[in-house]
Amino acid sequence: MKPMESLEQFLQANPEIEVFEVMLHDLNGIQRGKWLPREQIYKLFKGGYKMPQSSCSLDSWGRDLEQIVVATGDTDGICRPHPETLAVVPWADRPTAQIIVSMLSPDGQSDYPADSRVVLQRVLERYRKLGLTPVVASEMEFHLLEIHRDQFGRPQHTQSAIDGSPALGGATYGIEAMRQMAPLMDAISSAASRQKLPVDTLVSEFGASQCEINLYHQDSALRACDQASMLRRVIRSVAQQQGKQGTFMAKPFAEDVGNGMHIHFSLLDSSGVNVFDNGAAEGSELLQYAVAGCLENMADCIAIFAPNINSYRRLVPGCYAPTAPTWGYENRTTALRIPAGNGDARRIEHRVAGADANVYLTVAAMLAAALYGIERKLLPPAQTRGDTSELKLPEQQLPRFWGDALQRFEQSEFIADYLGEEFQTIYAQSKHKEKAEFDSRVTLLEYDAYL
Repeated sequence: MKPMESLEQFLQANPEIEVFEVMLHDLNGIQRGKWLPREQIYKLFKGGYKMPQSSCSLDSWGRDLEQIVVATGDTDGICRPHPETLAVVPWADRPTAQIIVSMLSPDGQSDYPADSRVVLQRVLERYRKLGLTPVVASEMEFHLLEIHRDQFGRPQHTQSAIDGSPALGGATYGIEAMRQMAPLMDAISSAASRQKLPVDTLVSEFGASQCEINLYHQDSALRACDQASMLRRVIRSVAQQQGKQGTFMAKPFAEDVGNGMHIHFSLLDSSGVNVFDNGAAEGSELLQYAVAGCLENMADCIAIFAPNINSYRRLVPGCYAPTAPTWGYENRTTALRIPAGNGDARRIEHRVAGADANVYLTVAAMLAAALYGIERKLLPPAQTRGDTSELKLPEQQLPRFWGDALQRFEQSEFIADYLGEEFQTIYAQSKHKEKAEFDSRVTLLEYDAYL
């Protein structure tokens, strides 16, 4: 169906809609955009809707990247609508719909290479030339917190012990814990259903006030990422509507576990056959190649998987987050896990990224690294058995600090070749600016220690 036909069909099915939220994802995965009255939505579909290209590289506080503004004069780009993302916004007070867009050049003839959705799209084009289609699913952990913070600005748990202190754990997989959260969880599920988001399971997780939500796998990586991004929005919005705060912050509490985002992926050939499956439990050579590529380039991608200063609070021993490029069968302590199960579902579970990472860039980096291994027919080292936290191999550790990760990212030939030099430059500039803001601030801990 043509884009304009999809729009007309949506408008006919939803005559009550008065306004559209037009959403562009920046490098942090934050949704930026504008509201358009119903009668102006045709302008978007006719190529007449523009936003500054710098909108793709705004920092976490929504500030411009000066280098781009100076170099380009803050030029506008044309926004391309993706009609498959049209959906009602059930939590809005006014009848509202939403649509995701990506950024084009000022003349609309080419994609803007620093748009995170475009970065993923270009990786998928390389797979397409090999006759391969990635199948992707995501699992995201998040915290449900009280909407009001304490007197020091710290977040407060929704699950607590009898004395009011934080609960000792989140009653992992606890049915009773889920029942206590049922009204909010039911509202999230209902909103996700109205937005046609294929939610699989929702469970209470290891940490206090922590949950995990899973999406069904999709044979379009772009669709899978659109759904993951929109599901985050559903959780935050519905939680706020019910007087709570949903957060995907990587490490909201220093003393508790963090929030990860696990990505599952396999590859289909032109006949729809999973090329990771060879009928044996260990999987095919292509699976081994993909694992090897992911391991070899993992350190170069940490700046994407761990995109901000808080992300590195999670990447420490004992926090159920990988600290080294390891892999194994049915081993949840490794960075890459090969789950057991039917051969046609043979896949890789990439467990490195935090829930705060941009899902488009995370999947792009992960799939690009796998492709790197496939193209070069790399073989991985022996799988890791047992708990990887017991490994004492400092030279194999992933970057533990933001500055080190950014340096690896900037110097990476892999990032330049597979994700694009312009993206590499702009992403690094944006993150250096954000890091400089934190580096220049005096913290409460410093006052406590030195004042």
